[in-house]
Amino acid sequence: MSSKFRFRGYSRRRRLASGIVLFAYILTHLVNHMLGLAGLDVAERGLAVSKLLWRSLPGTIALYGAAALHFALALRTIYIRHDWHLPPVEYLRLAAGFSLPWLLIGHAVSTRLSWTLYETSQMYVGGVTSLVNGGNEGWQLALLAPGWLHGCLGLWISLSRHAAIVRLKWPLLALVVLLPLVSAAGFMAMRNEVVARNLLPLQSTQTDAAVRARVENLNAWRRSLVNGYLLLIASAALAGPVRRRLFANPPVPRG
Repeated sequence: MSSKFRFRGYSRRRRLASGIVLFAYILTHLVNHMLGLAGLDVAERGLAVSKLLWRSLPGTIALYGAAALHFALALRTIYIRHDWHLPPVEYLRLAAGFSLPWLLIGHAVSTRLSWTLYETSQMYVGGVTSLVNGGNEGWQLALLAPGWLHGCLGLWISLSRHAAIVRLKWPLLALVVLLPLVSAAGFMAMRNEVVARNLLPLQSTQTDAAVRARVENLNAWRRSLVNGYLLLIASAALAGPVRRRLFANPPVPRG
């Protein structure tokens, strides 16, 4: 087997492994939101369990390492691909997949960076407060669904060669559709409960100058990171054709 094919095999395995880590993260995120339907206190207990996994040092390294590796492999695909005539499901998977970094950027800024800079609450009450005050709760929910869809399509493409998986196609499809919807309903239930219990004084918080400055600063971080992400994608898309044009084999002169 040539080194070229061995490298492709390594890339596929690395893509699958990093994708599974990201899929597990999104799944726990959706399940945590879904628990909001049972009440804010139940969701807080689920969040505490999730934090034990993803906020630990091994979990942090696994999550952000998987995100970096998955994105690097995606950039490499853009850079080296000559032919973009793909099946429609592949276009759907790619479009959904490139929203994953947006999810991680938004989540990291609203939670990790907000906590690092301002020591905001690490509970759902604080997280809901931060998202609502920043006007980002709809954005956060909208980004969960494409990331979930990308992960489901990637796993289906990798595992659909197994007959047992194919037999479960319709139950799995129902899960793909319903889980994000139930998760969004759970998040909105938490949001409504926070407001109903007067845990989120929206008017006074929104008019506070210090909070407005904090929200503006976090939004500036978010925009900068998203712009950097888009710049990397554009650079990879442009660098590939330029490289092929510069280093293409010159035509052989006819004698």
